[in-house]
Amino acid sequence: MPGRIAIVTDSTAYLPIGLAEELGVTVVPLHVVLNGESGIEGVEVTPDDLARALSERRTSVTTSRPTPEDFATTYRKALAGGAEGVVSVHLSSELSGTWDAARLASVECGQDTVRVVDSRSAAMGLGFAVLAAAEAAEAGSGLDEVEAIAERVVDRTTTLFYVDTLEHLRRGGRIGAAQALLGTALAVKPLLHVVDGRIVPLEKVRTTSKALARLEELALVAAGEFTVDIAVQHLAAAEKAAALADRLRSRVPHLHRLYASEVGAVVGAHVGPGLLGVVVVRR
Repeated sequence: MPGRIAIVTDSTAYLPIGLAEELGVTVVPLHVVLNGESGIEGVEVTPDDLARALSERRTSVTTSRPTPEDFATTYRKALAGGAEGVVSVHLSSELSGTWDAARLASVECGQDTVRVVDSRSAAMGLGFAVLAAAEAAEAGSGLDEVEAIAERVVDRTTTLFYVDTLEHLRRGGRIGAAQALLGTALAVKPLLHVVDGRIVPLEKVRTTSKALARLEELALVAAGEFTVDIAVQHLAAAEKAAALADRLRSRVPHLHRLYASEVGAVVGAHVGPGLLGVVVVRR
């Protein structure tokens, strides 16, 4: 059952199936545009649709944020339904205009009752902050405390990932052209991480197998001796993700919970098929 503080996020949180409904989280969708035709992420455009589109060179793929009015409508509905306040947690402001649209809506609806948190990440890097906020709201925490809990999770989150190529990130403007060209010229497999909300190259590895092994080791370093939550996420790489999740379950000394899932079309459009990512949150 939802608490007296309503929790809102966007569709790039990629929460485990059923958890948004169980915890009363409202998800405002982004859109994916395939050859000029816009569809709602997760409803009208699935990860499989996106993977097929990216395999066809003539297909144009872009994404678009919700509007401020989309968020304002959501906030008003929550407040009219009896919520005392809203905490809205979103995709990194460095990667999308989604957070800014939510912020503008919060100004319109009243920042004394609507707080907007920048996750400085994406996928479950965002999702874990949403879950923490929802669990706090369910437990009866007030507006200030729910906001603070979400922000603390943001500060304790490490997001690491591997991509087959940097080209999709380059096309979407999420990584510099010079960095993408360097990776292509050296024929390396890039490992990246999210720093202050931005995607930053971390290491360059010569083969896919070595890159995935290194991703696993970096996740173990991030976990250390802390009690942690982990998410393993992928796009069109289910078997590799499942194998990585199994290894982390056996190797992380203080694992609280682990989720494994596929990312949706919006993030997928910017990373491409073959993505394998790990999000580690110190509890």
